[in-house]
Amino acid sequence: MKVSSEPADSTVWSVFPVPTCCACVLHQGRLLLIQRGREPSEGLWSFPGGRIELGETIFEALQREVGEETGVEIERQRVFQVHDAIIRDDGRVRFHYVVNTVRSRYLSGEPRAGSDAHRVRWVSEADLLALPMHPFARRTALCLLRQAASRPA
Repeated sequence: MKVSSEPADSTVWSVFPVPTCCACVLHQGRLLLIQRGREPSEGLWSFPGGRIELGETIFEALQREVGEETGVEIERQRVFQVHDAIIRDDGRVRFHYVVNTVRSRYLSGEPRAGSDAHRVRWVSEADLLALPMHPFARRTALCLLRQAASRPA
């Protein structure tokens, strides 16, 4: 007898939390954001990042993901936030990600959409308010932009 954890409709369901990372890259008073090209969160703007692969550190995964999605080279600074992103569908957990949010410094590269990013751009606080985003990502982005604006140059 074959046992499958997948529902008959072929919808993907998490069976355990997936470790991920995302980069908060500030440069000249703006944040680097991508518009997601795939589920979950397709069409929403967020920080570049993704799954941590087996054998990768958070920081190795971060540099790989940011490079794949944006073409930008970064230097990680520090993990400043960890949270769970849980997406439910009809009461069941469809996706469960443990997101390690990392402050990062821009080194080089011209942003271009790649991998699973539909679009990529540098955004100011005013730009941010008009973009469709998950509320948690928006709060984090606003906090970072305001902190950067309050620091002396």
